[in-house]
Amino acid sequence: MRGKRAKKRTIAKDRKYNDEVIGRLINKVMQGGKKSLAENLVYSAIESGADKSKTPVIEFVHTAIDNIRPALEIKSRRVGGANYQVPVPVGPRRQETLAVRWIVDYARAKTGKSFDKLLEIEILNAFNGEGDAIKKKSDVERMAEANKAFAHFRW
Repeated sequence: MRGKRAKKRTIAKDRKYNDEVIGRLINKVMQGGKKSLAENLVYSAIESGADKSKTPVIEFVHTAIDNIRPALEIKSRRVGGANYQVPVPVGPRRQETLAVRWIVDYARAKTGKSFDKLLEIEILNAFNGEGDAIKKKSDVERMAEANKAFAHFRW
């Protein structure tokens, strides 16, 4: 490995609920440094989603994120001139990062409604165990399972 490892930064909690996961979601939604706009969009999405699912907001967000967290992912390893897709376990922080990224990316990819409605739909789908982000999780885990034969290249 070249250079030094990056230091782990403390995750900024959000202002309203004082929760790290919601803070990360806001930071991922934010574009061009417009944090207050991102906060409004995320709060609108999670509050209306929590109302529809009849659960508290923080529990709603955490359940949705937990449903998307991948247990395994694949990393490319070069061994003896060949590239192998090696399955590796995912750490809890990276699991959360991937889950938040997939939710926001799939919400951004859709069109036709305002972003807060699209984000709400994506989080609701994740909460219910369906939707694009859940499909992405299962694809990643299935790919890792298929390449289990190369697990001995992990170091």
